[in-house]
Amino acid sequence: MLQRLRDEFGVIFERDPAAQSFWEIMTTYPGVHAVLVHRLTHRLWNKGLRWPARMIATFSRWWTGIEIHPGAQIGHRFFIDHGMGVVIGETAIIGDDCTLYHGVTLGGTSWKKGKRHPTLGNGVVIGAGAKVLGPITVGDGARIGSNSVVLKSVPAGATVVGIPGHFVNPDREAQEERRRAIASRIGFDAYGMTPDMPDPVAHAINHMLDHIQKLDEQVEALRRCVTNQGITLNEPPLPELEPCQLDPCVDKPEK
Repeated sequence: MLQRLRDEFGVIFERDPAAQSFWEIMTTYPGVHAVLVHRLTHRLWNKGLRWPARMIATFSRWWTGIEIHPGAQIGHRFFIDHGMGVVIGETAIIGDDCTLYHGVTLGGTSWKKGKRHPTLGNGVVIGAGAKVLGPITVGDGARIGSNSVVLKSVPAGATVVGIPGHFVNPDREAQEERRRAIASRIGFDAYGMTPDMPDPVAHAINHMLDHIQKLDEQVEALRRCVTNQGITLNEPPLPELEPCQLDPCVDKPEK
């Protein structure tokens, strides 16, 4: 039994850096408690003991702040981090190795009987406050950003953000990665500076980073052309950009 619990919840060490010990996980993590209770209520539900299953699930909601309908099907190594406010509907199906954060809803959009809640593949991660609604499918390895509202199926490996949810363009992700790399070289923290941000300063900084990248590419292309023509450049290559050595939040210059 203990080994089975270790297999089921030992992966939490990989997903939550705050986890200190197996004993801490088993005694203080409401997401673990909610899943353990659900394993019991789901068995009762499948055996036709619907009322006892619902009563135990109601107690679990009061105890953990997490509501999981006994009819929901949940795979192995499922982790609910923080947990408060998570709602998982009756016909929801969750694959193996999935992670949900607080405030996530796997809900329905219809009052009709039958399949009306989402199906999650393996390895899906859903950020805090996201709402995944209706009998849609979220493919293996998909990511859904915090506070997103998803009403359409998500293919495997995709990333969805926003209200309503839309796919993140892979080219845009690559562009953002280049921006972060250049920003780190000049000692600037670009965290959170995205094209959707309304801040005009952030918008200007993003364009500046793109401009620096293009300049670097053009200078390197010109150097190659000049070298290919047999012309020796006396000028040394441009020095690498180094992060600023003075941290304005820590090191303050003397007056």
